[in-house]
Amino acid sequence: MTSAFPRQTKVEYSPRERADLTVSGDSRVEALDALSSGTAQSILGALDGDPKTTSEIAKRVDTSIQNVHHHLRRLEENGLVEPIDTWYSVKGREMTVYALTAEKLVVQFGAAEQSQ
Repeated sequence: MTSAFPRQTKVEYSPRERADLTVSGDSRVEALDALSSGTAQSILGALDGDPKTTSEIAKRVDTSIQNVHHHLRRLEENGLVEPIDTWYSVKGREMTVYALTAEKLVVQFGAAEQSQ
């Protein structure tokens, strides 16, 4: 049985070259907390290169889809990953495709300097 939906479209996506994260007071504690997890770090590593679905990431980092979904949500809330496409499974279920938002993450502690 063929599906009416394209199963996997070609994803053309290029993350920004760099993302800056300034940690000052409580402003970005959540982002550091999200990054401190070994699973989250493995997920970021799995996304380096090509965007992937939650199930592809789970297989790559050897954990459950639910665990990957939890960490992806936290990483997305902090601007480190983003959904970029939707693919469909053989059964027609929607699968969100995730990618890194930037190739490099620079963490700076203290107030960000304002350029004038």
